[in-house]
Parts: sequence; C-alpha cells; structure tokens
Amino acid sequence: MTLPAPLNQFLFGIYPYICLTVLLLGSLIRFDREPYSWKSDSSQILHKAELRFGSNLFHYGVIVVVLGHFVGFLMPEPLVLWLMSPTQHQLLAMLVGGVAGIVAIIGLTVLIHRRLAYRRIRSNSRKWDITIVIMLWLQLALGILTVPYSAQDMSGAHFEVLVHYVQGVVLFHNSAALLQGMPWVYQLHIFLGFTIFLVSPFTRMVHIWSGVGSLAYLFRPYQLVRKRGRSEAR
Repeated sequence: MTLPAPLNQFLFGIYPYICLTVLLLGSLIRFDREPYSWKSDSSQILHKAELRFGSNLFHYGVIVVVLGHFVGFLMPEPLVLWLMSPTQHQLLAMLVGGVAGIVAIIGLTVLIHRRLAYRRIRSNSRKWDITIVIMLWLQLALGILTVPYSAQDMSGAHFEVLVHYVQGVVLFHNSAALLQGMPWVYQLHIFLGFTIFLVSPFTRMVHIWSGVGSLAYLFRPYQLVRKRGRSEAR
C-alpha cells in the first residue's frame, strides 16, 4: 500500500517515537502516582472457568512471539548472515512466529469469550480492559496473516526490509521510507503494534513491566537464602 510520503513519514518515522516516549514516561508516572494500580486485575475470584487454559496458551505463545521479534529483528545482520541465509531467516520467522501466534490467539480468544460471556466478569470489566484485549487479538491476527503474504516471496526481500526498518527505529535512523509501498498487512501490523505501546500505560497492560522484572530476577548472579536458626526452631 502506497501512502502519501508525508503521511508515511509521520506514521512510521515520527509516530513510533511518540508511542515509545509515552510508554516509558507514562509507565514511570503511573508507577510513581498510582503504584497500587500496577497490576493485571485478575478475575479468577469471579470465575475460574477457562482462565488457566486460556491464560497459559496466551502467555506462553505471546512470550515466544515477543522474544522472536526481538531476536529476529534486532540481531546484528553480519551474525544473521553467518548463521543462515535471508530465505532461511524468513522461513524460521514464519514457522516460529506463525505457530506461537496461533497458540497465543487461541488462548486470547478463550479469555475474550470468558470476559464477555460471563455476566459477573463483564460487569467488572472496564472499557479499556475489553479494548486492549481486542487490540491484542487484532495484532496477533495481523501477525498470523503476514505468514501467507511472506510465503508469496521466499527470497527474504520483504523480511530484510522489515529488519532494516525496525533496526532503524532503534538506532534513530530515519527508515520510514523503507515501508513505502509495502503490503498493507505489514504496515497495519507495525502501526497497531506501536499503538498498543502508546495506550499500555493507561491500561492493565502496564503490568508487563513486572513480567520483565520477574525475568531479570531469575537471572540474578546470586540469591539470598535465610536459614532457620536454632533460636527460631524452638
């Protein structure tokens, strides 16, 4: 889809930095001013049905998707080319991302059904609770839809353009022009992804930072363990 150059520059050259800035500053402000709202607001106490099944599928799938995006798009190009060809890189991304995306969207579909089908959960859900899960569902659906689009050209050319674009955003290079004329599904997937970053500090999505902190906790170089003394055993 070919957008007018000024609109393309705004959506893919300026908008991403607006979204990332709001994500970082908004999260810090919320943590400072509303620390008790920094949670996922579990609805398990209202209704347990379908929660474990849907939540496990969604979280395991989306963790693989997110990690796959980081590794696939941010790995240095010389290292990638040393490990595999562009075609192999694209095929790996399609297989891993496609399978993980399907697992995640199945789990999220179960969670959305649970939230909307049971009156107690629906009545205790804020508008943003429903909006953000629908946005995530659409984002996963778009990600899965990119697989058949990518399969139409296995040369790795489109995938390499996406890699260079993402790395350009991270390195503060003006890479918006790379997406000019790219298929609409890639453009919409990128736009919606940054929009989810934009709204995250104002929704329950903010708790993903706690998840990042939990992963860091697992890889600490040491752990303090309190041993029970004799005086405590008496």
